[in-house]
Amino acid sequence: MLNIEELFQETGALQKGHFLLTSGLHSDTYLQCALVLQYPQLAQKLAEVMAAKLGDEKIDVVVGPAMGGVTWAYQLGLTLGCRAIFTERSEDVMTLRRGLSIAQGERVLVAEDVATTGGSAQEVVRLMEGRGAIVVGVALIVDRTAGALDFGVPYYSICQLEPQTWNRGNCPLCQAGKPFDKPGSRNK
Repeated sequence: MLNIEELFQETGALQKGHFLLTSGLHSDTYLQCALVLQYPQLAQKLAEVMAAKLGDEKIDVVVGPAMGGVTWAYQLGLTLGCRAIFTERSEDVMTLRRGLSIAQGERVLVAEDVATTGGSAQEVVRLMEGRGAIVVGVALIVDRTAGALDFGVPYYSICQLEPQTWNRGNCPLCQAGKPFDKPGSRNK
């Protein structure tokens, strides 16, 4: 059995401190999935765990939001035997670029590494549905809400955690004058 928390600790992906998350929330815990996914053999093990959770679900394409979902989507696509693409922001709007496209009726799995509010994955779900795709679910490595997310479609996670998060005004680390790190991919 794959122990995700142990894997994150061993690779340095589970970090403690004061962090400004991509969601805009503050936390004392950060999960840097890139430190795990940089090892293809570990990424493969994670993808195999997710594939087992998905069962016989038919998936035509896996779509991940840049940055965190790109490697994860690619590994899931490889494991599931389907196409893998990514979305990215253009003028702060999630979009498909670089000639990537979705066909009407394609069955899409949205892949995101870590979700706190699920905002980026939700944007991808809406984009895919707006393009006529059938979104069969969202695949997360880590759900930071311990099951409280709502994407409007089923979602699957390998690991559910519930580390402390705060709005900036309520953050005890800010109140203590501790500077924060901003390791995420979006400016907030």
